[in-house]
Amino acid sequence: MNKSWQYYETNNELTEQISNKFNINKLLAQILINKGITEEKEIEIFLNPKRDNFYDPFLMPDMEKAINRIIKAIQSKEKILIYGDYDVDGITSTTVLKKFLEERGANPEYHIPNRLKEGYGLNKQAIEEIAKNGTQLMITVDCGISAVEETEFAKSLGIETIITDHHEPGDILPNAYAIIDAKIKANKYPFNQLAGVGVVFKVIQAISIKLGLEEKEYLKYLDLVCLGTISDIVPLVDENRVIAKLGLKLVNVTKNLGLKTLLILSGYKIADSNTISFGIAPRINACGRMGFAEQALQLLLSNENEKVIELARKLNEYNKERQEKEKEIFEEAIKQIDKEEETNPAIILAGNGWHHGVTGIVSSKITEIYFKPSILIGFEGEEGKGSGRSIPGIDLHEAILKCNSKLEKFGGHAMAIGLSIERRNFESFKKELNEYLRKKAINQIKQIIMIDAIANLKDISLKTVEELKLLEPFGEVNRMPIFCIKNLRIESIRALTEGKHLKINLRDDNILISAIGFNMGEKSTEYKIGDKVDVVGSLEINEYNGMKSIQLNLKDIMKSLIQ
Repeated sequence: MNKSWQYYETNNELTEQISNKFNINKLLAQILINKGITEEKEIEIFLNPKRDNFYDPFLMPDMEKAINRIIKAIQSKEKILIYGDYDVDGITSTTVLKKFLEERGANPEYHIPNRLKEGYGLNKQAIEEIAKNGTQLMITVDCGISAVEETEFAKSLGIETIITDHHEPGDILPNAYAIIDAKIKANKYPFNQLAGVGVVFKVIQAISIKLGLEEKEYLKYLDLVCLGTISDIVPLVDENRVIAKLGLKLVNVTKNLGLKTLLILSGYKIADSNTISFGIAPRINACGRMGFAEQALQLLLSNENEKVIELARKLNEYNKERQEKEKEIFEEAIKQIDKEEETNPAIILAGNGWHHGVTGIVSSKITEIYFKPSILIGFEGEEGKGSGRSIPGIDLHEAILKCNSKLEKFGGHAMAIGLSIERRNFESFKKELNEYLRKKAINQIKQIIMIDAIANLKDISLKTVEELKLLEPFGEVNRMPIFCIKNLRIESIRALTEGKHLKINLRDDNILISAIGFNMGEKSTEYKIGDKVDVVGSLEINEYNGMKSIQLNLKDIMKSLIQ
């Protein structure tokens, strides 16, 4: 794989000013400059966001109209239904809105579509059942902006719909009572990258202001809002950063019994962005992927200890089942990748019985390993459903638009797509898409590693690495800083986990640092003890037997020019 190391420009004078002004180390100051955060107020909000850094919710389109309608429904005891989604963002959105409305005296019901049977978003069959139950007001969360026909259908059945969403709108907006989505053209809200649960948070903030409630009535939900925001991989900047930074403080002392139980089961001692991304989110998402999203919702809604423990164990079981299916599909997929497949611009694979709730995860792994777009399709009989992932520089959705003649259905965006196809059309679709992508010269695209600074082991202390935690929570856009350390001597090198990962010890004079390279096991045969190498990676603190040490999480390695 071609990897290109690129460095941010340095500004020593500005680095010195920021370092002195905010009493932070120069590495941290340099990273802030790299992120374009140089104004005093910006730096203060980034490092220490406060609750008064939230924007006015009434700047959101249709907010006043929507909350007046919700308050009227509460006061009139109308039947309210929350229509959500089956991922973490949708589950937390539904939980937050339901709990908040219940505390205002409402008794809202909910509908979470089954991923395997209903798919994403509103569907007419569900709306028909919702209407039969006497629903007068339907509030969508994390979905609805593309549901033009379904919203009209709901209206014909006497249901008024308020849409709260964060996805891109189409050319035609649904004929809803109100639409709260900062991505529509009429938007005046200063930040349009909120997660679905972030939009719900603005709704409950606006209702609280309108009803004259104390701030704590909506701020107490920041633990769940933070969970949904980090899990949905939205950019962790601006208001999302305020949500995530403040929310993580609440996650660590959460009063939500379900979340607290999941934290214990996940085994993480401290709740940070890592805990949510790798400990909590996969367990909740596994429910949706396996078709049991409602159990994840029940976990976050319940206050019964025994029920919560039972549900948390089920989530663990679903996650293990998801992991097993993922491993099984991954192994089968890797076996299919022969020399011809490796030379194609995209890796397009299919298998019988591949669970379509898991193919997207496996596709992500294959794209990461081979650095090219991949699509995995699971067939049940003659019908196939699949998911694809792309690389920077290749708009996979655009490619599918150009090559969709053989597809039954498709959707997505530049980096991720979903599709349906009949078995008889698979090979011709594969050929057509590869021919289209061949013109894009994918082999010429390099994976770029942006390096924040060149570091010296002598200048890196535990205190320096601890201070970098001020940049947390890490996630989309606000990634972990990457450093380059040059001319280190290999003291030991070996592969771990059946050759999958790389473990290496590096020395600079009398300073030793340990490094781990995930999915870099093949490098163990390319280097030997005594080689001088340059490495790039993120700095972490490893704690073992009560002792703390600095560890490098490797992103790449190459031989030094001077041996």
